[in-house]
Amino acid sequence: MLDYDTEAARYDATRGGVPRARSAARAVLALVPERAATLLDVGCGTGLVSELLTRPGLRVYGVDASPGMARVAARRMGPALVLGDSRRLPFADASLDAVSAVWLLHLLPDAPEVVAECARVLRPGGVFVTTVDKDMGHDVDSDVDRLLAPHRVRRAHDTAARVLAVASEHGLRRAGEARFTGHGQGRTPARLAQDVARGYFASALTLDDGQSDTLVRELSLLPDPDVPRADPVYRLLALRKDA
Repeated sequence: MLDYDTEAARYDATRGGVPRARSAARAVLALVPERAATLLDVGCGTGLVSELLTRPGLRVYGVDASPGMARVAARRMGPALVLGDSRRLPFADASLDAVSAVWLLHLLPDAPEVVAECARVLRPGGVFVTTVDKDMGHDVDSDVDRLLAPHRVRRAHDTAARVLAVASEHGLRRAGEARFTGHGQGRTPARLAQDVARGYFASALTLDDGQSDTLVRELSLLPDPDVPRADPVYRLLALRKDA
């Protein structure tokens, strides 16, 4: 998995920056009830999305396990940022009106533990908003995607079916969904080849060393290596806790 401590300084600039974050925040807020007074952004990273989750009467907290990410986020969120494990959230039972997890569950083999924790800290009637099928959002049927297809992980950690099944075990029921564009995230063959070579896609692709080398070579032969393909479209689910 990516070393987020060392990646923190360049994370926003290489992942769509403010336009991408604004798109995500707008979609999350559309699924959070107007009456919500508190929201926890789990796995908040640099806090770029978190600081945009703003509306009158809503207090936003952030938690992230990476000290490097948390240092960046603290500059944006101040004391509302907490260094902590998403599997053991430092919040009391039934203490929050809403919880969000954007671009998180796809990274975690123990995603069910995180869903359970998010359910624990929600008040009855509260809402958990999370991205699902994240890696599939990048599949825009481009030449790049056709090369990746044979190597895609078949059972991702954040499939909608899996998240919904786990959520139901903890009293969370589907309450809505939304989609948003990952602005600036269209993949170029050249950048993708670099990422494959350094093992960045460990959670999304199944590759041994020989397959990785072959894929890097095939990507390097595609036309327009520095031209981004279409931006991904991400999916959000809203899950309401039983009253």
